Amino acid sequence: MTDQEYKKRNLYRILRRAAGIFVAACIIVAVGIWNYFVPFRRYLPVYGIVERGEGEVRIHFLDVGQGDCEIVELADGSAIVIDTGNGSWENNNHILQYLKSLHISTLFLVITHADTDHCGGASALLSDWQVEAVFLPVLSSSLDTFENILTLAEGQGAALWKLARYSVIARADAYAACISPYSADETDANDSSTVLYFSYAGVNVLFTGDISEEREKRLLAEQKLGDELGEHLFDSGNYAVRLEETDILKVAHHGSDGSSSAEWLSLLSPKTAVVSCGQDNRYGHPTEGAIARMEAVGADVYRTDELGDIMVTISKNGTYTTEYHYY
Repeated sequence: MTDQEYKKRNLYRILRRAAGIFVAACIIVAVGIWNYFVPFRRYLPVYGIVERGEGEVRIHFLDVGQGDCEIVELADGSAIVIDTGNGSWENNNHILQYLKSLHISTLFLVITHADTDHCGGASALLSDWQVEAVFLPVLSSSLDTFENILTLAEGQGAALWKLARYSVIARADAYAACISPYSADETDANDSSTVLYFSYAGVNVLFTGDISEEREKRLLAEQKLGDELGEHLFDSGNYAVRLEETDILKVAHHGSDGSSSAEWLSLLSPKTAVVSCGQDNRYGHPTEGAIARMEAVGADVYRTDELGDIMVTISKNGTYTTEYHYY
């Protein structure tokens, strides 16, 4: 082979390699542009979740590892998403696939507080789903994750509200009344978590975010004061809050030993307690002490790290059933 032939062949190889790189780059750019305008998660397959019955309300406690995400599926086909997990690729996909499977008509988003394990997936949700309104915590954050949530919500025209005591989300004969935090003097991220009392057909569910025993004591003191005065201090107008009639408890702070005090659980006396936590998490959640206190008041304890996604179905007649699945 002459030098000239060798140079030609070598040039051909270089051009062929460059062409391959160029084609690959074009494909990557095209996929990126396509995903920007039509997010890939819209094409993820749906789960085989049975269709909701007429008049039923379902509460889905999603398995998002060491984080929180609940979907309250209402009787009119709308839904309230409470927290969005930590924002990992796997968890974001799981939340979006789950929502697709429910065929939601209108979506509302509640962020209980600005910790990443509760709001990390909100940006992905807002990027892939039209949200009617976003309910924000009283204590916000300067972290990029939280700022991006606000930008995306404003960009799609979602209404922005802050949830504090006496705020109510009411829809389709169901309501969620906020009993904590207060509108001022909040400094602790966990204790300023949004606490929602949800009620439908006489079944009551308490979502507690990451509140600690200190906030529980404060709420207990107010409950005691109300009892002494003969008043219900947590009521929001016509929307009644009866903590002592709590049926289902979303356990605070993933079953931390610093929450779910014996006195608090004694007041609530839930029949069902749901713990959202990750398998073999480094915090040891839920702790043996917290589990023991729940069981001491007669609660059946369900854990996402052991059971996967947990679904509570409330009938229009005021009964409920609990089941769980891995998807």
